[in-house]
Amino acid sequence: MESWEDEAVVLSARPHGEGHAIATVFARALGVRRGLVFGGAGRRGRATWQPGNVLAARWRARLSDQLGRLEGETLFAASAGALEDTLALAVLASACAVAEAALPEAEPHPRAYAALVALLGHLDRGERMVAEYVRWESVLLSELGYGLDLSVCAVTGARDGLAYVSPRTGRAVAAAAAGPWRGRLLVLPKFLLADEAAPVSDLVSGLRLTGHFLARDAFGAAHRPPPPARARLVALIEARAAVAASQG
Repeated sequence: MESWEDEAVVLSARPHGEGHAIATVFARALGVRRGLVFGGAGRRGRATWQPGNVLAARWRARLSDQLGRLEGETLFAASAGALEDTLALAVLASACAVAEAALPEAEPHPRAYAALVALLGHLDRGERMVAEYVRWESVLLSELGYGLDLSVCAVTGARDGLAYVSPRTGRAVAAAAAGPWRGRLLVLPKFLLADEAAPVSDLVSGLRLTGHFLARDAFGAAHRPPPPARARLVALIEARAAVAASQG
């Protein structure tokens, strides 16, 4: 008999058979795992196996390569707090979908896990949580081996005045060194360099920045697009930025 126990975030739970579900979780020490949840699509099970919920998860099977049976007890119901907030729900849905699509199965990524749990605990912060979401995607890229280098200017070596990122190398570029390439570079929002409040236009820039490298590296390598839930989050923030721009 094979088994494991770990804290885990529910990434998805899809109906399977009569009242059951196939659930995908991101476990703290074990990475992305899947299992059959008996009653997971039933009235009681659905509340537990909502994406974003943090569980004390247990899995067991006769052989390690079997789907196995997954059980869980709720430690933190992030989904409940997001249901009445459109932006919080969009952030939660995008984070879970991106994690499920980008992370390889059974490969531990503790920094990405810790950052995701922290994000889920801050879904009541309004637009500030979008900045945290972008930071989480940056951590995810780093964990997958596609980390951005935002420490110094790739052209001059300067640490000050960083304003752009090369879409080819992922390295920062100072405003003074951008020159004629300025229009080809990705905008580097200040909140990725320091923990500070960000205007909604910077949130759009941040999503475009991490989105470029996710699409090219994390998803492009697998020949698939980013998940639709992320596109919905981007559209929501772009709409808010458009309203903010029209007002002033």
